[in-house]
This record gives sequence, structure tokens and C-alpha cells, in this order.
Amino acid sequence: MDIILHLGAHRTASTSFQRYMRSVSDALAAGGTGFWGPGRTRKGLFHRVGTREARDRDRGRVQLALNGAARHGVARLVISDENMIGNVRRNIAQADLYPDIGERLARFRAAFGPVARAHLQIRALDLYWASSMAFCLPRGMPLPRPDGLAVMTRHARGWRGVIEDVASALPETSITVTPFERFADQPDRLLAEMTGLSRVPRNILRPWVNMSPDLPALRQVLEDRGEPAIALGAGPGRWMPFLSDQAAALRETYQDDIYWLRAGAGGLARYEDAPDRADPAKTGRPAAQARGPTDETDHQRLAGAG
Repeated sequence: MDIILHLGAHRTASTSFQRYMRSVSDALAAGGTGFWGPGRTRKGLFHRVGTREARDRDRGRVQLALNGAARHGVARLVISDENMIGNVRRNIAQADLYPDIGERLARFRAAFGPVARAHLQIRALDLYWASSMAFCLPRGMPLPRPDGLAVMTRHARGWRGVIEDVASALPETSITVTPFERFADQPDRLLAEMTGLSRVPRNILRPWVNMSPDLPALRQVLEDRGEPAIALGAGPGRWMPFLSDQAAALRETYQDDIYWLRAGAGGLARYEDAPDRADPAKTGRPAAQARGPTDETDHQRLAGAG
């Protein structure tokens, strides 16, 4: 059984992808493709597995579940849980991009055994960080300090360092990378890309889920907490916490990442930015899903993603 990891990242439409996978799970199962999402992995299965406290019994629990999937005829298992690589609150607190992803994935590799494929979806860094902070603010995170934003702009690494850590932790694994800006609203094509399947069920689910709160919603959060909403500025639209020169510096780092990926990523990963090359098959209409818990995609692709 091939193990295929969808690593996220956070704020790159991972929940929309997971919702799609749930909606077409029966059709995929008929072709030998299984799926584990957060509904499976976060109910005890992955407890402690990615941490320094992991024990043999934690790894054994995962192995038992994998053996069960194989016995039920699963030829390839897509495991999608962005928390395997860390979390956005820790990224913000440390002003860095998944600094312990290598250690975490090495521990998951010890539980999974060989991993056939791993997939990472990346996003323009100014919008990734802005979306992460907008996501965390209603969940108790304080407003970022200007000096913290400055440190993040100067010292936080780009996606290249993240991908290099993934490759180091999973040396036998075929790694693919896609941009959020092209694949966010096409989870079916994302599935084709990460698995290599030539035909996958077409996505019919709308709307996208887990868009980050806009400025009016965030102002209400601050007012409810008794904090001055004026700190976010005036007007509608998205919250951009960075100064214009800081955002430009983050975008430049992202462009360097893309250049490196298009140049071959040193043989570590394959980059795909043309979702139209995949052709999801028409396999009937999957059952509609209720709006679920969320992950952000965007109605305006490049300019509005965030």
C-alpha cells in the first residue's frame, strides 16, 4: 500500500481539499484509494506521534490502522492533516515558517514506514502570514507587535527551507509542490497531481470553506475583547498587518522560492503550477456536504487570496 501525505500547508485550502475527499470517498474507494483526514487522525490516532514524547505504542497504533487499511484492499492511502507539520500559532510565536517540520516528519516517518509521495501546497508569504494572523486573532491571539512583524519580515525563512527539511526527513519520498494561487479552488486537480491518478472524481462542491475573517469581522473581535478596533485601520477588505515595504520583501522571498522550484529544486521536489494539465473524470455527482470547519480559499485567485 502506497502512503501519500498531503501536508498542507495551513491556510492553503487544505480543509477545502479534505471536504472534497470526504465527498468522493466512496468513488475513490472503488478504485483502491483510501483517505484519512482530520476526522480520523485527530481522534487519538496521531496523538503524540509527531512529538518528542512519542512512544512505541503510539507508532504501533498507527501501524495497526495502516495494516487494517491494507487488509481492506486500499492500494493507496491519502493522509491529509496539515498539523503533521506544525501549527500556525507556533509559526507566529517563533516568527518562522514551520521551524520543526523536519523533526516532526521524521517521527511520522517512523510510524508510517516508507512514504511513497508527499505533497505541499504553498502560498505567497505576505498573504500566508496575514491569513494566519487573521485566523488566530479570533482564537485569542493578541495583535502582533510592530517589532515582531519586522523580525518576521527579516528573518523568517521561505518555502525553500521548508521543502529542504521535508526532503531530509523523507529521503525516499517523491515530493510535489503546487501554488495555492493556482490550485486553491480545484481540489480534484490537486488530488490528481499529488497521487498521479489520471482520472479522479470531479469537484462540484461550492462554496469554498475557511476563508479568513475580513476587517469588519476582526474589528468586531477586538471590540468584543474590549480592545480598540482602530488598531486595524479603517475600511473593508482583508487585513494586511505588514507595512508596504515589509510585504514587498516577503513577496520577493516567495518569488525566489518559485524560481528555485521552477529550476528543479535541486532535485528535491517537482513543482506543478498548471492545474489544467490534469483532467478530473466525470464520475457522477457525489453527495453534497454541509459547510464544514474551514480553510481558506479565495474568490479572486492571486490578488484576493488570503
